[in-house]
Parts: sequence; C-alpha cells; structure tokens
Amino acid sequence: MRRPVLWVGVALLALVSTGCSNNTSGSGTSAKDAAAPQVAQQKAPQQQENKNTGQAAVQPVQEQERQLVRTATVDLRSDDVLKAIGQIKDRAQAVGGFAGQENSTKSSGSVTVRVPSAELDRIVRDLSSVGEVTRSEVRSEDVTDQLVDVEARIATQKASVDRLRVLFERAGTTAEIAQVESELTKRQSELESMQRRSESLKGKVALATLTVQVATVPIVPPKPEEAGFLSALAGGWDALLAVLGGILVAVGAVLPFAVALGVPAAVVVYLLRRRRRVTRMNEAA
Repeated sequence: MRRPVLWVGVALLALVSTGCSNNTSGSGTSAKDAAAPQVAQQKAPQQQENKNTGQAAVQPVQEQERQLVRTATVDLRSDDVLKAIGQIKDRAQAVGGFAGQENSTKSSGSVTVRVPSAELDRIVRDLSSVGEVTRSEVRSEDVTDQLVDVEARIATQKASVDRLRVLFERAGTTAEIAQVESELTKRQSELESMQRRSESLKGKVALATLTVQVATVPIVPPKPEEAGFLSALAGGWDALLAVLGGILVAVGAVLPFAVALGVPAAVVVYLLRRRRRVTRMNEAA
C-alpha cells in the first residue's frame, strides 16, 4: 500500500511542476509580448528624433547662403574725366565704400573703388548718370567651399594648439619643453595664417571691387581671342618676326665693334703674311 501511494505522490508532484513551468513560460512570453510594443513605441520617437536631428544638421548646409566674391568693370565716356572720377568716388563713399587706386588725366583715367556687395548692382546702374556707359561686366566667384574648408581647418588647428599647450604645461624636462614649444610655435603660425586667409575671403565677400575707366572718347573694347589654324599661324608669324627683329638688333649692336676692331686686325694679318713671303723669297735667292 505504501508503494502505490508513493508513486501517486511522485506523479502528482510531476504534474504540479509541469503546470508551474508552463505557467511560468507562458507568463514570460506574455510579458515579452507585452513589453515589445512598449519598446517599439520608445524606439520610434528616438528614431524620429534622430532623423529630425540629421535633417536639421543637413538643412543649414543646404540652405547656407552662398559666399560670392563680386567684381565689376565699367567703361565710361565723359567730357570731364576728373569730374566723373570724383562723382564715382563720392557714390562709393555714400554707400559705405572707399576709393582705392586712381590714375587720371584730362583725357582719360581709371579708378578702383570697394563697395558693399549688395550695393554693387545699383552703383553700376547709377553710373549711366555720370557718363555714357560703353561697356559693363560683372563677375561673381563662389568661395563658399573655400570658406567652409578654412573654418574647419581653423577649428581643428585650434584644438591641436590647445592640446599642445596642455602638454607644454605638463612637460618636465628641458628637452620636452623645447620640443613642445617648437611644435606649438609652428602650429600657432599655421593657425594665424589660416585666420588671415579667412578674414581675407570674408573681406572680399563683404566688399565688391568696381573698376571704372573713363575717357573723353569711347574706349575700344578688347578683341576676343580667336582660336583656330589662322590665329595660330598669325601668332607663329608674329613670333618669327620678333625673333628675327631681336637678331637684327643684336647684329646692329655688335657691328660697330666688329668694324672698329676687325679692320686693324686684318691690316696686321696682311702685313705679317707679306713679310713672311718676302723673307722666303730672299732665302730662296
């Protein structure tokens, strides 16, 4: 009677253990299933936030204002050259610019002014009231990539200089101090060079360059260069004439010395040969 009771107890214990394990695994699976949507819901805003952050990082680069270096050249005809150049300088100063190089006479002249880039087009249009505009050319050069590259190099170089300064403070021996100081001076010089380049580019972007040529008669515009066989042939012919002209000039420079020294030398040679001939004849006789 004891053995059947024992086996029945073992069987009941096994059933209870199996039921508990099933309930535990079921509850674990249910917990995982319930937690999965919550994790997905938590990850979704993070992914969306990262996506928005990436778009925000890219958007300013795409929408960044282009940095342009603008230059203009204008030819004017005016009866009073000096007065026209004075008016051009006054207009540049009125918009916050300044006059640079100037070269003028009563019949012709030129002046270079620096004006804010935003005012360049208006200044060029207003020059028609100063004189007759015979030629106008406005050019723009995009230096955005150059500025971005220089600014990135400056940031990297500043970080490098800061690290070297920390190493310089921690240097213990004289050799270490000398080595770190030499490298620090070198990188500091490179940093200052980059900063000057950045300031130069920013200055060219901020202020456009306007060159105005003024004359009492219309200025003939430069002829465009022609490319082709005939233009190459003409260029080669001009080069040949230039070389021949140079040779003739050299010959003309040397000819007086050749005459002055060659004639006496020829007379001396002739007399020596005649003397030898007479000596030989006397010896033969």
